[in-house]
Amino acid sequence: MKRQLWIVIGSLLLGSPVAHALDDPAPGGPGLSWQQLSPEQQQALEPLREHWDALPPGRQQALSRGAERWQDLTPEQRARAQERLQRWRDLSPEQQQKLKARYERFKSLPPEEQQRLRENFRRYRDLPPEQREQLRQRWHELTPEEREQARERWQQMTPEERDAAREKKRERREQHQSQERPQDPGR
Repeated sequence: MKRQLWIVIGSLLLGSPVAHALDDPAPGGPGLSWQQLSPEQQQALEPLREHWDALPPGRQQALSRGAERWQDLTPEQRARAQERLQRWRDLSPEQQQKLKARYERFKSLPPEEQQRLRENFRRYRDLPPEQREQLRQRWHELTPEEREQARERWQQMTPEERDAAREKKRERREQHQSQERPQDPGR
């Protein structure tokens, strides 16, 4: 039972489909009594039962939404959430703090910028493993100063300039890929 609670909490922290349950409602929002929770929510949150009334109302609401969404996850989604929770537990407190700070920075961005970052991540995730590794390697070969300069240049670009840079990069990648392909001797 305690493991299930940690999975719900961990999935809240690590961006699963229940992640937005962490967004506390207005601090003055009403709390929930234990009896107001559904039996499924109570089961998922059982380890918190004796401390439930001491939790801030926003946290109660967030946890109840997370427990509700947990019930709606497919077995595959639950397995991924459990994996993320284990990765979270394996992090040092400093690493956890860094991730929390990055998440807060992300949440403070305008919705369009958040969407753009999500799309970029999806594109990255969909790359073949070799290409992802090449990108990681190139990034890690940069000095910290070069990385910061690249971030600053990107942030100072207009959306149009960013689109043009992406297009230029795509064209270079396609050109590079066509040069790597063996030429057909019959041509």
